[in-house]
Amino acid sequence: MLSFNSKKQLLQFLAEDIGKGDITSSLLSKRRISVRIISRENGIIAGTTYAKEIFKLEECSTKILKKDGSRIKPNQTVMTITGDAGKILMCERTVLNLLTRMSGIATQTNELVKKIPKKVKLYATRKTAPGLRYFDKEAVEIGGGNKHRLRLDEMVMIKDNHIAVENSLLSIIKKAKKKYKKFEVEVENTSDAVLAAKEGAAIIMLDNFSPYQIKNTINVLKNHKLRNKVMLEASGGINSTNISKYGQTGVDIISVGSITNSVKGIDMSLEI
Repeated sequence: MLSFNSKKQLLQFLAEDIGKGDITSSLLSKRRISVRIISRENGIIAGTTYAKEIFKLEECSTKILKKDGSRIKPNQTVMTITGDAGKILMCERTVLNLLTRMSGIATQTNELVKKIPKKVKLYATRKTAPGLRYFDKEAVEIGGGNKHRLRLDEMVMIKDNHIAVENSLLSIIKKAKKKYKKFEVEVENTSDAVLAAKEGAAIIMLDNFSPYQIKNTINVLKNHKLRNKVMLEASGGINSTNISKYGQTGVDIISVGSITNSVKGIDMSLEI
């Protein structure tokens, strides 16, 4: 079931494209038509539920033939739509934009997930397009990844700039411990990782560590009997060419910003 906020956003997306009205579609004769959305390339489909809701806003009926998470091939029909011609064409671009973007994210996520061990979780980041985060993160999950936190109010994550402002990693950790049971700390070296683990961080993000540095840090944490007390996240500069190496380091989580901030959409089109 769609949330109230997601329905509201879909309405805003459509309104953004329509403006005061689709003046071109208003020239068309009043008639009902049937159309289909087809894929133009291989991928993982994502966003059909939201596409259906957009058409529903304009009283068009839809039938989803390829559910979210399904594999698609060129020239396959993803969904069919029936309704007033002008209303369908008015929704066309908004629907395709969301479908192609979400499917691109799901496809890219799935390709990365296949390159790492099942016990290692692939996380999305907050590197998303403003207004699209909910849908971007949903697409990551459809592709086999994990959403992590959607907003800043979900969990404390102490990053480099927070530490720079406070001028002390230990100081800001102690402040976090007084108010919150769970928090994450971003570190740039092994000694800070040990400090964060000793102070009770639930997750430690190893930022821009090489696979070798991660393995070394894990060994140091094991020597301090701290490894089993924390989850370790690898982040920074990780992509399809090196993610396999990071997956073999022993980390619990790998976060990749490119799956949402450098999206290559899956090509689709609407045909009458």
